[in-house]
Amino acid sequence: MGTLLLIRHGRTDANANGVLAGRTPGVLLDEVGRSATQDLAKRLQGVKVSQVVSSPLERTVETAKILFSKDSNIALEDRLLECDYGDWQGSKLSELAVHELWPIVQQRPDEMIFPNGESMNDMSARASTAVREWDAKLTQEHGDKVVWVAVSHGDIIKAICADAMGLPLRKFQSLMIEPASVSVIHYSESGSAVSKLNDTGSEWLTKLNGESVKTPTLGGESGKD
Repeated sequence: MGTLLLIRHGRTDANANGVLAGRTPGVLLDEVGRSATQDLAKRLQGVKVSQVVSSPLERTVETAKILFSKDSNIALEDRLLECDYGDWQGSKLSELAVHELWPIVQQRPDEMIFPNGESMNDMSARASTAVREWDAKLTQEHGDKVVWVAVSHGDIIKAICADAMGLPLRKFQSLMIEPASVSVIHYSESGSAVSKLNDTGSEWLTKLNGESVKTPTLGGESGKD
């Protein structure tokens, strides 16, 4: 079956300032985010993409349009929408880190239901089902070598990758998904395989030389970035 390029949106002010944006409207890419996305667009030149699917939030649609400016066929998929963080939306991660539910998010995410929001189990189930259904549809239309793209959010991409790797949701916080990164999943009738995870081009080398690796947190990234 097909090959899925999972792309996280570029960096936003919320990412840079350590704010859990969630589904807040009007969150767009910052200068760093636009630059990184434009760099990714150059790296993706020459890849024949049959379909682009995106979360309907502004930052993901903006990312998709920068990456595939010549491709008007961007399908919006509600099941790739960011997790509904409920009352936590818009809060600083530094403040959430001392919340009594924080250890559940980090250590037992499969038990987490955000106050007046969504459970992480439901988030994972809807997103993983969405990409598997899209892959089956596009494979039927274009053949087994079809390459397609889904542009989404950190926790969504972590959940999809964990599902493809056979990793229980309880362990998905061990994955790191940074802004403007690419992860690659190959689906087949016999299963699925992740051949690339959180690829940021040469950016990871710069970070390796300049900072220590931090533990992933909500939103799929380390620290405030």
